[in-house]
Amino acid sequence: MKSTRRQFMMTSAAGLASMGLASTASAQAMVAETDAQAIALGYNANSAKVDVAKFPKHKADQFCNNCALYTAKGADNGACSIFPGKLVAGQGWCNLWVKKA
Repeated sequence: MKSTRRQFMMTSAAGLASMGLASTASAQAMVAETDAQAIALGYNANSAKVDVAKFPKHKADQFCNNCALYTAKGADNGACSIFPGKLVAGQGWCNLWVKKA
């Protein structure tokens, strides 16, 4: 079968359109505080609610959005290398918090 330029252009356009839809459809979910890994790391979506008796390392100015492991995705949440494939709250905190350089 001989391909024509028109067929190539139509196929390319369809491929690009489907790639755009795929990235929209694969929106990441927020990590749940009830997740086993989140519990183990003391993750809390609101840093102000962290139990300081249980996590004495926690300071009031420590948030996910100023941690070295955090990558902003939106105004209120972002990706964290500790929770791959999920988003964390920018105002959250976990026991692996590291000051951003």
